[in-house]
Amino acid sequence: MSAPTAVRSRSINAENPTGAPGAAAREASPLGPGRKGRAYLPLPAGETLTLAEIEGPGVIRHLWITVADSTPAGPFVLRDLVLRAHWDGDPNPAVEVPLGDFFCNGFGTRAQVTSLPITVAPTGGMNCYFPMPFREGARLTLESQHPGDLEHVFFQVDYTVGDELPADLATFHAQWRRTRGGGEPGTDHTILDGVRGGGHYVGTYIALTALERYWWGEGEVKFFVDADEEHPTLCSTGLEDYAGGAWAFQNALAHTPEPQPIPFSAPYFGYPHSAHTDTTKASPFAVAMPPTHGLYRWHLPDPVVFTERLRVTLQQIGAWDHGLFERSDDICTTAYWYQTAPHTPFPPLPTAPGRRPR
Repeated sequence: MSAPTAVRSRSINAENPTGAPGAAAREASPLGPGRKGRAYLPLPAGETLTLAEIEGPGVIRHLWITVADSTPAGPFVLRDLVLRAHWDGDPNPAVEVPLGDFFCNGFGTRAQVTSLPITVAPTGGMNCYFPMPFREGARLTLESQHPGDLEHVFFQVDYTVGDELPADLATFHAQWRRTRGGGEPGTDHTILDGVRGGGHYVGTYIALTALERYWWGEGEVKFFVDADEEHPTLCSTGLEDYAGGAWAFQNALAHTPEPQPIPFSAPYFGYPHSAHTDTTKASPFAVAMPPTHGLYRWHLPDPVVFTERLRVTLQQIGAWDHGLFERSDDICTTAYWYQTAPHTPFPPLPTAPGRRPR
C-alpha cells in the first residue's frame, strides 16, 4: 500500500454546492429526504451562476455540464452562455469561452465528440478532463447572455484538495476569438496572441463557416514561439492536416459522384461537425446556409512549449482545380494552454449578438 496522503476527493453540484464532506444528497424530493432532491439549478436571463468556489491548493479533475440547446426566446444557447474560470483570486479570467465552443460544439449546435480531454456524449453531456490546478482558490462561473431563462443547468465539478503543487505552477487557460468574414484577403486569423511568460500550448478548436466557394482548408496553423517575429518556428501543412485528416475529410477526390464529408472523432484530433443545412429552425425562409465545419487538435503528447511568449495564427487559404487562393471566411477559435502567472488580460469578449453564427 502507498503511504497516506493529504489529498482528498471532493465534488460540487446542485446536490452539494459547497463540496463539503458529508454534505451531499441531503435535499428532499417526493421520494423523501436525501432522494435526488436537487439535480439542477436555474439560470435566469442576464444572471451569472457560480458553478464552484473552492479554497486551495487543489486541482479540478473533471467538469460535466448540460443545458438546453434553445429556449422559447431563441436558439444559440451554447454561444450565449459564457464559461469563465478564475485562479488564485485573479480578477481577470483565465478561461473565457462560450460554453459550446469550450466543449468543441460551435455554431450553437450539438456535435458528438470522443476525445481524451473533451467528450460530448449523447445527448449533450459535455465533459472536460483538462487538469486545472490552483494554489489559493478557484472560481468557475456561467454567465447567461441569452434572452430567455434557463430552467435547468445540470453540472458537476470533481476536484481534489490538499495537492502538492510545484513552485512554478502553470495554470489552465482558454480563450475564444472570432474573425468575421469580409476582411481583407491574405489576412491571417489570430488564434492566440499576447501570451507572456512560460508554458505549453495544448489544443485548438476551430469553428469555420465557409463564405466562399471551393475547398476552404489549405491554411496553415502557425506557432510564433519566443523570439519569432515574421516567420514561425512551427507550422502545419494545411488545416485538415493539422486536424489529423487528409484530402479534405471526404470519401474521394472526384467531381462525380459528389464526394461526401466524413466527420470523425479521435483521442487527439477530429472533425466532428460538418453541416450544410440550418437545424435551428430560427428562420421561416428557405435560404441555403453556408457550410459549417468544426475540428479540433490536442497537443497533449506533443505540447508547444514556450518560455517567453506565444502567438498562434491561421491562414485563410483555399484551393480549386486552378491552384491556391486567398479566402475570407468566418472563423471562431478556442485556444487551450497552460502558463505561469501572471497572465495578460484577454481582449474584450464580443457580446452575444457578435458571437452568434451568421
